Amino acid sequence: MVKVTDQLQKLSEDVKRANIPDELRGNILLRLDQLTGITESPTFLPEFDRMNKYIEWVLAIPWNKRTEDLLDLEHARKILDKNHFGLGEIKDRVLEYLSVMKLKKDKGDSEEYLRAPILCFVGLVGTGKTTIASSIAEAMGRNFARIPFGGMGDPLELRGQSRMHPEAEPGKIVKALRTTQSKNCVILLDEIDRVTDEGRSSIMGVLVELLDPEQNKSFTDHFIDFPIDLSEVMFIATANNTQNISTAVLDRIEPIQMPSYSDSEKITIGRLYMLPNLLKQSGVPEGSFVIDEAVWPLIVRPLGYDAGMRTLERSIQSIVRKVALQMIEGKGQKFEISTENVKQYLQQ
Repeated sequence: MVKVTDQLQKLSEDVKRANIPDELRGNILLRLDQLTGITESPTFLPEFDRMNKYIEWVLAIPWNKRTEDLLDLEHARKILDKNHFGLGEIKDRVLEYLSVMKLKKDKGDSEEYLRAPILCFVGLVGTGKTTIASSIAEAMGRNFARIPFGGMGDPLELRGQSRMHPEAEPGKIVKALRTTQSKNCVILLDEIDRVTDEGRSSIMGVLVELLDPEQNKSFTDHFIDFPIDLSEVMFIATANNTQNISTAVLDRIEPIQMPSYSDSEKITIGRLYMLPNLLKQSGVPEGSFVIDEAVWPLIVRPLGYDAGMRTLERSIQSIVRKVALQMIEGKGQKFEISTENVKQYLQQ
């Protein structure tokens, strides 16, 4: 059986070897030394468990790990075109954004080039706000994490809880850093306008700190209780509209309106982007069925009106599922979806 003193010794060695701030290392080693003196106390085990969990989180934060930025505009354009149809103005704006970063970096402004305006994609559900943010991360060669704000009502979800609370954990910012394992990752703040009315003002206050380059150099998570440098993180935000976003947050972001798609653009997106992805996800072989040209307008407007990109995706998914069922039931290996039989495949 491993002795408690041996476990404390191992934790001390892990902390000494870790690439963490020296002041934080000193604080932890002091606390471990204090724990060594109360091993016989009834309060020792709860304190030890708390400290063990704390050290695990501290060592998981990428205090000095970063990825190499890839600011190649040709590569970025290929990634954006691969993942998104149309959106010419949006893509140009992203490329302008990367161009400014590249010029500043080439001049040697290692800190200043990171202070590009924070993009906030604004638009209806299903217009590609979230996916274009992940494409920016892919184009730059950065790791990506998403923090959903829909229904968030407590700023502690972002900032974490004090270790004194039972079952306390760090906030979603620290968790995103742990997931990406890089201090210059891309973090998507998704749907920042959809927080609850009760928590709006306090959550907006945390957002101001996150998005302000003068303040986010020393962001404090209540659980970690030590300043964390977020100045190299690229934050990207999304919103359905800007009405519920505080003025202080709006001052720190650059809202970019996402355009709506025309029916012909939706047909192209459905045929060239959504259908191949859904086939891959479902295991249905490509080429196992053909959708007639005359059917696509019915898929785009299944009930006679435009219900958005999510409905389009669900409609295509319905067709793929029904084809998969027919294949498994032995009703054939090749199918044609026409205006005559489309009702069998579309959800009504």
